[in-house]
Amino acid sequence: MKVIVDNKIPYIKGIIETLADEVIYLPGKDFTPEVVHDADALIIRTRTRCNSDLLEGSKVKFIGTATIGYDHIDTTYCEKAGMTWSNCPGCNAGAVQQYIHSVLALFQAEKGIYLKNCCLGIIGVGHVGSKILELAEKLGITVLLNDPPRADRGETGFTDLNTIAKECDIISFHTPLDKDSRYCTYHLADKAFFNSLKKRPYIINTSRGEVIETEALLSAIDTGQISGAVIDVWENEPNISNELLEKVFIGTPHIAGYSADGKANATRMVLEAYCRYFDKPVTFQITLPEKPQREYSEDLVTRQLEIYNPRVDYDMLKANIGDFEHLRGNYNLRRE
Repeated sequence: MKVIVDNKIPYIKGIIETLADEVIYLPGKDFTPEVVHDADALIIRTRTRCNSDLLEGSKVKFIGTATIGYDHIDTTYCEKAGMTWSNCPGCNAGAVQQYIHSVLALFQAEKGIYLKNCCLGIIGVGHVGSKILELAEKLGITVLLNDPPRADRGETGFTDLNTIAKECDIISFHTPLDKDSRYCTYHLADKAFFNSLKKRPYIINTSRGEVIETEALLSAIDTGQISGAVIDVWENEPNISNELLEKVFIGTPHIAGYSADGKANATRMVLEAYCRYFDKPVTFQITLPEKPQREYSEDLVTRQLEIYNPRVDYDMLKANIGDFEHLRGNYNLRRE
């Protein structure tokens, strides 16, 4: 049994070795046809594109991605080739909720926004979007929800994108990237979307970079169609728009879901899927680092930013513009 593992997946070393005969660790971009041709399994992140170019003629039977999204896997090809794939739905939902909570705290601390007077639009109400809804309800924020697939299944409580654009003060994207189906989300926020906005909202994107069209977003910032943007995911990562980085309210290197807790969830889920496929017992345990011990402020907004402040990550990225991938791959410990 030979397994190739992305070397940035945490908490896996020492465990996968008990489940395979040979383990090779590589950067995600270094998975090549020559490297994977005799592997039985791949454990990857978003930087490894699993398609016919990589996998044709290989022995690979199982692909596990330690991520919620799986748009980097050609699932149609894998299914035709008899390869099983698995992702980790909801693994980092708590981490993204923490990120959004801290962003909302920054809106209060730096922009003087009174959240209970705001309407938040959540676009995509899956595992992550549902956690943002839960957060908003706890904070007393009015919420509108948009999720066409769920609405088309007969579920209630959803509205259309035009209503979101007209009524919301903050709009947060939590959709998968879909380029092909009737629920296409590629450039969902384009020039027409920004032209339809009525209240100069703040835009937040922690889903996939391609959900928002970069040039349209830049124009919306420049013309004042929006009050600001919080961008964690970018088109063309890791080669992001430096112009956009300078103009956003907060910009981070695709780390919204990168708490230690979220990473551990992903590693556990991908290992469990691996064990199910290869009929191996699940006997491993993942031990997280201790949470930092400190005194926190009594003020709830200040406390949230003491626990985690995304502006620190933004300042780090601006100071190291060419190191997007390094900052993401070597992210500091963050506990939920």
